[in-house]
Amino acid sequence: MRNIFLVIKREYLVRVKKKSFLIMTLLGPLLFVGFYAVVFWVAIGSVDTKTIQVLDESGLFRNEFKDSEALKFSFIEGNLDSAKVSFRKAEANALVYIPENVIKSPKSVRIYAAKNVSMDLKSEIEKVIEKQIEDIKLSEAGITHKILEDSRVNVSSETISLSEEGEKTSSSGAATVIGGICAFLIYMSVFIYGTQVMRGITEEKTSRIVEVIISSVKPFQLMLGKIIGVALVGLTQFVLWILLTTALTSATSAVLSNQIPKDAVEMQQQMEKVQKGMPNQNMPGNNVENPVAEVLGAVNSLNIPLILGCFLFYYLGGYLLYSALFGAVGAAVDNDADTQQFMLPITLPIIFSFVFAQFVLRDPDGSLAFWTSIIPFTSPIIMMVRIPFGVPAWEIALSMVLLVLGFMATTWLAARIYRVGILMYGKKVTYKELAKWIFYK
Repeated sequence: MRNIFLVIKREYLVRVKKKSFLIMTLLGPLLFVGFYAVVFWVAIGSVDTKTIQVLDESGLFRNEFKDSEALKFSFIEGNLDSAKVSFRKAEANALVYIPENVIKSPKSVRIYAAKNVSMDLKSEIEKVIEKQIEDIKLSEAGITHKILEDSRVNVSSETISLSEEGEKTSSSGAATVIGGICAFLIYMSVFIYGTQVMRGITEEKTSRIVEVIISSVKPFQLMLGKIIGVALVGLTQFVLWILLTTALTSATSAVLSNQIPKDAVEMQQQMEKVQKGMPNQNMPGNNVENPVAEVLGAVNSLNIPLILGCFLFYYLGGYLLYSALFGAVGAAVDNDADTQQFMLPITLPIIFSFVFAQFVLRDPDGSLAFWTSIIPFTSPIIMMVRIPFGVPAWEIALSMVLLVLGFMATTWLAARIYRVGILMYGKKVTYKELAKWIFYK
């Protein structure tokens, strides 16, 4: 046990003190926050005003096209030929031609431009024309737009879980998001840190350092120490990423909030006033829903302590199970190029489990969800998808026990390969050769 602890300590300190670890720990949150900060900055600062000329032969749309921060409309007179000539001389971005018979022939609208217009501009022009034509046709039929809007109903149901403890509000949306995020984090961590174990073993084997280490430590102790040491490095990096990302996000939000254009602030205030004046058909007493309170309520409806506890267990369990196999591959080969032939059988279950997760989200209690959350090779990802929706305690317990047994089995199997392969040089290893190593005494 003391030797395993010494290997864990060495692996942890060596990797944590590396410049690459420090750089990625700091660079990860900076890249994440910086990416969204740049996107937001570009979004609020790259609005170029476009001038749109409108030739409206029908005379129905003069008051319908409203100027905005991005679009300026100007109406011109004359026929289409003269409009084209004036458009070429002007510095306008587009010419919208609305014929006189647009009500009977809506598809006769034309948009002229020196080059292709954007989909947003095309869509905005079409929406204005469509709305006006609809209003005219409704008025001719004796139906006002208000009557049509009043007839529309927005149904928003509330999901409630019934259990022995009583009724409890639940949220399928929050369960889907939380489950998907947890599954993705486990999926990425298995690949990233499992590969680190494999490459670390391959590097030590290639440089012959392992020959010195193996004289003082048993192969199994060395392999287990490396696996646990890298796992602790991964947890350390995850915790630092969360803390740094939270701090940077708060600071960036405070800075960017002062850069929002005045028009955007005024628009937001107007929208809030409109929302306060609008009756809500879904809530008794016409109370306005609070989006923030709705999100917090959705998150609070989940069993957060259970989710966090299970995430920690399945994160470690999935990593330990697969990293043992990655370690065996690293010991069996002499360089990274030779690892490719053995990587496919290991990575396929991880990839399949991530694909199956998309179907499990649709039916968390189906037979596919049950069996894939029990099998150790897929349970770390699939069970984390299911837990936010509610899973019976006996299924979670069975899944955890099988995952522990699976880790013990893969560790034993990897140790049998590791003890032979770690000192094997210059030989092209095959699957048949690996099978022989397992049964060597």
